[in-house]
Amino acid sequence: MGSFTSIMIILAFTSAPFWILYGFSTKYAGINRPPEYIVVLGGGGMPSESGLIRCWYAAKTANYFSGSLVIISLPGDTTDDLSSVNQMKNEMILRGIHKTRIILEPLGTNTRAQALQVKKLVDNLTSSSSHHLISSPAILIVTSPEHLTRAVLTFKKAGFRRVEGVTAFEKTIESDITFNDRMLGGREWIPGVGGNLALRYQFWTQLRYEELMIREFLAMFYYKLKGWI
Repeated sequence: MGSFTSIMIILAFTSAPFWILYGFSTKYAGINRPPEYIVVLGGGGMPSESGLIRCWYAAKTANYFSGSLVIISLPGDTTDDLSSVNQMKNEMILRGIHKTRIILEPLGTNTRAQALQVKKLVDNLTSSSSHHLISSPAILIVTSPEHLTRAVLTFKKAGFRRVEGVTAFEKTIESDITFNDRMLGGREWIPGVGGNLALRYQFWTQLRYEELMIREFLAMFYYKLKGWI
């Protein structure tokens, strides 16, 4: 454990964790065809970092593909206006998506269950509406970067043939955020860190990426053992 921890700390001073996450999350990312359904997988509650950023990307994509229906998959009470699943719907409406395009899937409590529930929903829509008589509808999954590979593979295992994804990547600010410690006053005998972005931000960000990837690799391993991917 000591050796493992040391390696994690050393890697956190490099950009390696980000590039590992980036490569992993973009493997199945991309849009090669207009999707019939845009599936937004719920993260935390609403508001939350994961919930809001997924809604932002989903709305941007849905505004571009105006003929797509949007499925919000998050467990919750659809009769409660304050539930997170309804709050995600409201966020999508706020960002320009008409409410008639939005469908709620409130039963799936993990990625496997969400995939199965969305498959039932899409199959019912396909069989009941002439507008969606497509033998193999294309779906586009919107979720967090570290989760996209598992989500795409899980939905394919559930029976979807044409699955693509959009990664809800966060973005850093464009401004220079270094500062001169002496100009801000304070105790001069304390070493200044104003110009050291690696220590102030990069180290902690890379540690977070490492945590996300370790958790996701373990989840992928479990899903593989269960035969869900």
